[in-house]
Amino acid sequence: MNNDLNGFLADLASSAPTPGGGGASSLAGATGVALCSMVANLTSGKKKYAEYQSDIEAILEKCEELRIRLLGLIDKDAEAFEPLAKAYGISKDNPGRNIIIEDALKGASKAPFEILETLSECSGIVYELCTKGSRLAISDVGCAAALISAAAKGAAMNIYINTKLMEDREYADSLNDKTYNLVTDITSCCDEVYDIINENLGGTHS
Repeated sequence: MNNDLNGFLADLASSAPTPGGGGASSLAGATGVALCSMVANLTSGKKKYAEYQSDIEAILEKCEELRIRLLGLIDKDAEAFEPLAKAYGISKDNPGRNIIIEDALKGASKAPFEILETLSECSGIVYELCTKGSRLAISDVGCAAALISAAAKGAAMNIYINTKLMEDREYADSLNDKTYNLVTDITSCCDEVYDIINENLGGTHS
C-alpha cells in the first residue's frame, strides 16, 4: 500500500484536528473518479463500444483533471481549518474575536463547498459511464457512484458544522441552500446509477 495513504490514514485516525471529514470526503471522491478512469480505460479501444470512443476519451481527460483537483482539496481543506483553530484560541476578552471567528468559519467552508462542486462534475461522468462503460466493469461504476454519493454527504457535513456557528445568518442560510441543492443533485444521480446497476446485477432490493 502507498506510504502516503498509510500516512494520511494514520493522521486521520489521530487526535489531530486535520485531516478530518473534509479531507476524507475528498479522498473518497478521488477514489470514485479513479474508478471511473479505470472503467473508461477498459472501455477505450473496444470494438463493441466504438460509437462511444470520443466520449470515452473525453471522460478520461476529465477524470484525470477531477482526480487531481480532489486530491489537492485534501490539503486545501486542512489549510482552511488552521485559521479557525487559531481563532478559537484568541482570548474572549479580545474585542475582535467574534469577527475573526466569523471570517474563519466562512473560510473553513470554502474547501468543502469546492469539493461538492467538483463532485457534481464527477456524478455526471458516473451517469454517462452507466450507459457507455464496459459491461464487464459495470460493478465498478456502481462502486464509484456509491463513493461519490457518500463523499458529497460527507463534504456537506463539513459545511453545515461551520454555518451553524455563523452570526451572519443570511450568508449561512444561502450557503446551506446551495449545499443542500448540490448534495441532492449529486446523490440523486449517483443513487439512481447505483440502483440501476444493482438491479442489473441481481442485487437485493432495499
